[in-house]
Amino acid sequence: MGGCCSGGDKVEPADQDTNLELAARGRGERNLGHKRGCTDVFFLLLFIAFTTSLLGLVAYCAVHGSIYRIVNGYDICGNVCGRRNAPDDLRLIAASATPSEPYCYGEDKTAYRLLQVTQAEVTPLNPVNLNRQCVSQCLPDFREYLNRCIPNATPTTKRTVITKTGIKNFFQEVSEDINTCWKEILYLCLIALAFCIVIMILFRFLVGIMVWVMLVGATLASIAGTVYLWILWNQKKKSAAEKTVDKETNGRTVNAYLAAAIVATVATVLILLVILVMRKRIALVIQLFREAGKAIASMPFLLFEPIMTFIVLGLAIATWMFFCLIIESSGFLTRVVEEKYYYQKNVLMKVTRWYNLLGLFWFLQFIIGCQHMVIAGAVSKWFFTRDKSRLGSPVGRGFGNLVQHHLGTVALGSLLIAAVQLLRVALTFLQNRLKGTDNAVSRCVFRCCQCCLCLLERFLKFFTRNAYIETAIHGTSFCASGQQAFKLLSANALRVAAINSVGDFVLFLGKAMVVSATVLIGVKMLDGMEGIHHLWIPLVLVGLFAYIVADCFITVYEMTIDTIFLCFCEDCEENDGISRPYYMSRGLMEFVQNSKKVLGVESRSPSPKSPRN
Repeated sequence: MGGCCSGGDKVEPADQDTNLELAARGRGERNLGHKRGCTDVFFLLLFIAFTTSLLGLVAYCAVHGSIYRIVNGYDICGNVCGRRNAPDDLRLIAASATPSEPYCYGEDKTAYRLLQVTQAEVTPLNPVNLNRQCVSQCLPDFREYLNRCIPNATPTTKRTVITKTGIKNFFQEVSEDINTCWKEILYLCLIALAFCIVIMILFRFLVGIMVWVMLVGATLASIAGTVYLWILWNQKKKSAAEKTVDKETNGRTVNAYLAAAIVATVATVLILLVILVMRKRIALVIQLFREAGKAIASMPFLLFEPIMTFIVLGLAIATWMFFCLIIESSGFLTRVVEEKYYYQKNVLMKVTRWYNLLGLFWFLQFIIGCQHMVIAGAVSKWFFTRDKSRLGSPVGRGFGNLVQHHLGTVALGSLLIAAVQLLRVALTFLQNRLKGTDNAVSRCVFRCCQCCLCLLERFLKFFTRNAYIETAIHGTSFCASGQQAFKLLSANALRVAAINSVGDFVLFLGKAMVVSATVLIGVKMLDGMEGIHHLWIPLVLVGLFAYIVADCFITVYEMTIDTIFLCFCEDCEENDGISRPYYMSRGLMEFVQNSKKVLGVESRSPSPKSPRN
């Protein structure tokens, strides 16, 4: 692990070769983990076992369910609307202990494709009191929507009838809003993707100008967006006061604009304060991004990596949603009250819900962790190679090391984060179940637990990301890598503040610009569309998508900066700049020294000295 001298030998390395260290010295590069082995194999096997068991549980739900129960709905006897219901199917899915078979099951409902749901003259409102009937056409006071007959928007029906989702009126309106403007949502998602690609190109070719554009643009955009939202709120308020029909919908629209204007005002004030405090560090930001830009310019394939990550994340989320549909459609036909039957789930089916949710969190974090590992492997290879023209294929090598050696490490790190995320969801679920019976003390306890879990999740994301970097450098296990990363970051805590804080803020501004621009375009595009009950619902969905896309792309720069910093710390630990020359560039040396001067801090670890050559 010592430093390397520059030289001109052109011997190519061979994996597991006994002369690999000498070959690396001859090329002037550091030998990164030449004795790599498979790390954290147990957790890779656990990940495979978890995936296999999840598929088995979903298959069990698929055998005892049918997605048409969700898509088409079913009547009080369990007959799925718009389908031929064979009596043999009932005996298959009701093989467990169930009440006597319903006398009306097994009817051919192909001509009755719509589910009509009405409430019996009984209070309080309860699913047991609902009459579910398959019909060929809706009643006069109902309209067709997604194979359901839903009530027209009147004050009485809104308060008394369960909607197609089986919950309350709000979720029906949300689904209608999404169905009404799904094309506009798709266009806005593509706009967000285009914004991200443009920002990455500008980071590559116009780093200095881009940083200034982001800082000034974020300031102007936040101010202009805030003013624009307040103007829109004032216009909508006056327009709603003049209208005499549909006052409830107009009132919700006015309140949505008011909430958006208040949030934008608070965000603008915070951005202005942060920029004011960090105004002296702008030159440092430009220098830091130039250093990261050099690494990405030497490895242009890194710019395509977030596209692959985004595609895989989309497939994972789509698969999870499909699994949810299968799980929710499963159940055994059970009599709840006389002549009324429901498909009820057993314990295993209910457990599958939480198992599938854990799978979502684990798979998403695993995919993101793989992205981090590939970027860290490529950037560390670039950093510890003196002759950058002899890099070869660092991205391919980073991906190869991940697949061959370190999938277990990513599985362990992603499992820790996923477990905390599942605990947060379970705590929220428990709090909602206890709503109405809780008191001020219990609510305070829940909030404190949520706050602690949120902080733990943030710490684990920071810890695992740096552990992945050390694993990419040395090829060590997750725990050993995390210990080494913690040691280096603790010894260089002031440098962490000097280098990472500024860069992270600028990258956050990049994400905020993408989200803000997309949402503002969405406000203009969706404003005035007929049939939208809650304008903020599609805007929140678009904003969430824009943030996920921006995070996938900008993570390349974020991970590059973090990797360069840890490589810099390793370089300072092992080399002295005289007998063992540094691998870092002169630009990085100047950046570290200038950042210390600007921040007025001194580090206890030795500062890099200029090499002789």
